[in-house]
Amino acid sequence: MNYKDLAASAIEAKKNAVPTYSKFHVGAALLTEDNKVYLGGNIETSSYSLTICAERTAIFKAISEGERKFKAIAIAGDTDGFCSPCGACRQVISDLCGEIDIVLVNKNSETKIYKTSEILPHAFSDDDLK
Repeated sequence: MNYKDLAASAIEAKKNAVPTYSKFHVGAALLTEDNKVYLGGNIETSSYSLTICAERTAIFKAISEGERKFKAIAIAGDTDGFCSPCGACRQVISDLCGEIDIVLVNKNSETKIYKTSEILPHAFSDDDLK
């Protein structure tokens, strides 16, 4: 799958977002090494700390289905700028997906691509636990 199609999947995933409070829709599309795609939308609750971002929704869906190897994740927001993963999502991407491409998509379907290590330099990792 090319990144244009992955970005389109992330845009489609925004339809399932539940941004009850922020009204900020985010969609994510996670691409596995076997070219399967897992979608996620942000889901908000009245207790904001219990809210889950689109990226983590997609990643946890894939992990819960037995997936362990990933190529890329596309993240689409509704702004002129690019919706970058929050700190928690950056750590989850680093821990569970590794060094993958992160495709940011704005409301005009324009993209920017980064590597995990570019958005989370000096990440806390398994090596730090030894």
